[in-house]
Amino acid sequence: MSDSFDRGMKVRREVLGDAHVDRAEATKTDFDQPFQDLITEGAWGTVWAGDGISRRERSMITLALLAATANFEEIPMHIRATARTGASRRDVLEAFQHVAIYAGVPRANHALKLAKQTYAEMDAPDPAEEGSQ
Repeated sequence: MSDSFDRGMKVRREVLGDAHVDRAEATKTDFDQPFQDLITEGAWGTVWAGDGISRRERSMITLALLAATANFEEIPMHIRATARTGASRRDVLEAFQHVAIYAGVPRANHALKLAKQTYAEMDAPDPAEEGSQ
């Protein structure tokens, strides 16, 4: 593999977590391998690996762009990633408020709904941990 692929996989794991990446890797097939390589190298190995802005800022930009373009499916994944990138819940709210003004209230409203659901899941006690006490 290329340096950008290796760098991308490292950054992807740092941002999304090993469990998420392991699940994604386990479902990869010969059909989507080229696409997975493309996003690992391009998105994670180039854009997310850049040092021009912080991962916190990248999280906020990514969430705003996903909401503004109505690509809602990846919002929960990137909300969970904020636990690793340093973007606070206030940061996410601010990003979605920008979406409301510049891309539309319905898109921001739906993004906020997804964020609230995801934060509730993140805040819920882990049943595996409760049973071990």
